[in-house]
Amino acid sequence: MVIADLHIHSRYAMACSENITIRSIAETAVTKGIDIVGTGDILHKDWLDEARKELTASSDGIFHTSYNETLFIPSSEISTVFSDSGKTRKVHHCILLPNLESADLLRDRLSKYGNLDSDGRPTLMMDAPHFVEELFSVEPNAFIFPAHIWTPYFGALGSMSGYDSVRDTYKDQYYRIKAIETGLSSDPPMNWLVSGLDDYALLSNSDMHSLMNMGREANVFDIQKDKISYKTLINGISSKEGKRLSRTIEFFPEEGKYHYDGHRECKVSVDPMNEISSICRVCGKPLVKGVLHRVKELSDRELGYVPKGAVPYTHIVPLRDLIASVLSKGKYTKSVMLEYETLTKRFGSEFSVLIDADINEISGISGDRVAAAVESVRNGKVHIVPGYAGVFGEVSFEEMAANPTSKTTGQKSLLS
Repeated sequence: MVIADLHIHSRYAMACSENITIRSIAETAVTKGIDIVGTGDILHKDWLDEARKELTASSDGIFHTSYNETLFIPSSEISTVFSDSGKTRKVHHCILLPNLESADLLRDRLSKYGNLDSDGRPTLMMDAPHFVEELFSVEPNAFIFPAHIWTPYFGALGSMSGYDSVRDTYKDQYYRIKAIETGLSSDPPMNWLVSGLDDYALLSNSDMHSLMNMGREANVFDIQKDKISYKTLINGISSKEGKRLSRTIEFFPEEGKYHYDGHRECKVSVDPMNEISSICRVCGKPLVKGVLHRVKELSDRELGYVPKGAVPYTHIVPLRDLIASVLSKGKYTKSVMLEYETLTKRFGSEFSVLIDADINEISGISGDRVAAAVESVRNGKVHIVPGYAGVFGEVSFEEMAANPTSKTTGQKSLLS
């Protein structure tokens, strides 16, 4: 099995950590348990130059470092801004490339649509179909998928500036779209409610802005690491026969910062399953319509529907978040960092702790409360105050102990 996080960012992207380097990505990937990671931001000149210095290409389109066995694949997120049907559209896309030469050629081709070096995630003044057309004219073996497809402001299906379908978004180029990224505020069961998404592989990635958040979502492929290539990875996502995407690793969608409707400034959140309101009850300004509400609008199936051939998934709470919640400490405090390092060193990686490690062994190292929290996550029994309007959801294991009803099982129907 190979675990991949294909959507991350560099230190050149807006609001991203200065500590992100090729080396720190490679080292963090080992701690997390990730085998292959996207470079992110490969169209930014300085990051592309760093990738050239730090990465060595193999003949199969996979890149290596001298630091450890972490594999890289050239990747980037691109924002397209345009007007369509009398509305301003802002759609983010993720691309994967088989080589760095294509990144150079794309820089030349796309520079007339925006400044590629002003942000690691460049903003281009062109519509989505045109961007896809330009991408494949430069690199026929590129792979593209809409990023965090439900995000209100920048998702292809987002409530603020998106469309009602992938076909509407990409028009005559829609046939090139083989996968979508579900984003932190939705999970596969939510996407299964929309029959129009059945033909697309559901990818999950971290959209990492700091090293700590690498792997908060990821993809598991049934490919031996020594057999992986750019082609096998892409085919493993998009091929109808012999699909090798075997599982996704997911946030609980309530953890995402756009799950509920809400107004951040007034600290108001609204559960769209129980209340439909477009106005903040405190100040009267419009609410940000969240992902749950948007899925409800586009859904045409009952909750619980599972499409034929659906890829399984595993929910996690990132280990540092889990430890911080149990200890009632900040994620960056010394005690949380020490506990995290102790567990990951003992079991080999964060994913090993969260998914595979023996609960009794975890208890022997970190105590019963941490072990019980890991077991609760594995059983889907977590208490989460859902995120809204840019505010991440809050996980609480103390409240879970007092009220062992999973917040994630409270949704009865998206069609009611």
